[in-house]
Amino acid sequence: MRKKMIAGNWKMNKTPKEAVELVKLLKDKVNTKESDVVFCVPAIDILPVVEELKGTDIMVGAQNMHYEDKGAFTGELSADMLIESGVSHVIIGHSERRAYNGETDETVNKKLKKAIEKKITAIVCVGENLDERESGKAIDVVKGQVCADFKDISKDDAKKIVIAYEPLWAIGTGKTATAEQAEEVCGAIRNIIKEIYDEKTADEIIILYGGSVNGKNAAQLFAQADIDGGLVGGASLKEEFAQIVNYK
Repeated sequence: MRKKMIAGNWKMNKTPKEAVELVKLLKDKVNTKESDVVFCVPAIDILPVVEELKGTDIMVGAQNMHYEDKGAFTGELSADMLIESGVSHVIIGHSERRAYNGETDETVNKKLKKAIEKKITAIVCVGENLDERESGKAIDVVKGQVCADFKDISKDDAKKIVIAYEPLWAIGTGKTATAEQAEEVCGAIRNIIKEIYDEKTADEIIILYGGSVNGKNAAQLFAQADIDGGLVGGASLKEEFAQIVNYK
């Protein structure tokens, strides 16, 4: 039985002081018995958030990670830096990094392999844009991303990766895929993993939905057979995030 995961992607929001204030507000309100809860925070917020969350079961994630251990990569962070800071998860290949920072399936694949090597849980993002959705290419686009991102990754290692399906047209727009639309693609992703590996691997891998998840639609989305939780954007910055985590 796959345990639900609710991860908040704070994006470029909250100073260290504001981050601690938000964590203080949320940490006693979220139920970590039913779901794994992860706050994916800006790099500068990691240390104070980790400190504030000591004694809880809430985990801390980063929003990006380089595929090299060290070197002349100004502005980048290595897996070892993140792990030593208390990070357990990292978002890789978010659509915003693909769009604005030159992230490709090739670099995503390298980062996934590094995350596996360093035993940090990767949340890899895939999803189609509006044109691709309206032209009926959504599943083909997602299949291409999954196949490229998981290239040369063993089935045992694949099980350690979390996939987040984020339709680009539903990120930060207020638009949300219906539960049926989200389930269709998440189910397709599980079938793609089955094709690449086998049914057991597909049954074990965690697949999240991301795209304007909120307190009102969380229960319906998370009730779908192939949706194992959410990667939550804007609502993770508010008290509403507790309502999403405690969706039952």
